[in-house]
Amino acid sequence: MAGVKVVSGTLGGVLQIGEASDARVHDELVLGVNLIGKCEVRQLGRELALDEGEAVLFSRIENRFTMRRPSAVSFLGLRVSHKALAPLGVNLDDGRMRAIPPDTGCLRLLTTYLRFISSWEAAGASELPATMAAHVADLVALIAGADLGAPAAGICGVRAARLQAVKSDIMRNLGDCGLTIAAVAARQGVTPRYVHILFESEGGTFSEYVLDHRLREAHRLLTNPRLKDRSIASVAFDSGFADLSYFNRTFRRRFSATPTDVRSGVAR
Repeated sequence: MAGVKVVSGTLGGVLQIGEASDARVHDELVLGVNLIGKCEVRQLGRELALDEGEAVLFSRIENRFTMRRPSAVSFLGLRVSHKALAPLGVNLDDGRMRAIPPDTGCLRLLTTYLRFISSWEAAGASELPATMAAHVADLVALIAGADLGAPAAGICGVRAARLQAVKSDIMRNLGDCGLTIAAVAARQGVTPRYVHILFESEGGTFSEYVLDHRLREAHRLLTNPRLKDRSIASVAFDSGFADLSYFNRTFRRRFSATPTDVRSGVAR
């Protein structure tokens, strides 16, 4: 993306040596996040041992660095150009290597957002990569300690990452018939009103998002031939619907067919 490079994966039994000849890497800030496992990072005679969930932040003004992963480590790596960070008040000269604790709020949000980006597939939305890059730059700047001159909750990158975290929470708990905005907000450490504002920024609501994905899940289950023996009520309940009549009404309104019609069509 514009000024931002993201890599994710698993490495083990590896000593990584960063010693690029391309002068452009000197204009980058690097953030490495340990999702699972431990590693050791060394630069300018300074060494850090990172535990699971921790991250390391350093600049590439000093070209060489090493990262040792004796055993398997699942990680996210991020490189952000100074051009993307300078307007946010980040000075790469101050990028002394340091560890970022796993309980840092913006780090958790950034990790969630990077996971989303890593799994995202472009679908004719050419403006999204630039927008995502701007969101990442906002979060990295906050992690680096920049003062963006606004409450963190109002910064675009924070809102985008928080919205993605809320959506991920919903998808993990979609089958919970008692799922509420209050429960999601509590798990995410925000207020229900803030969750409402996040969805309003996309022109929708929390309830619409939950209903849409529950209906999609029910349709997916009903069109799976291997699940043809499951009752409609069971499919509705597993998709998060406690009221069968409400499920039938909303399903028909959405797909212009009843659940039974959809299943019968697959059988035919």
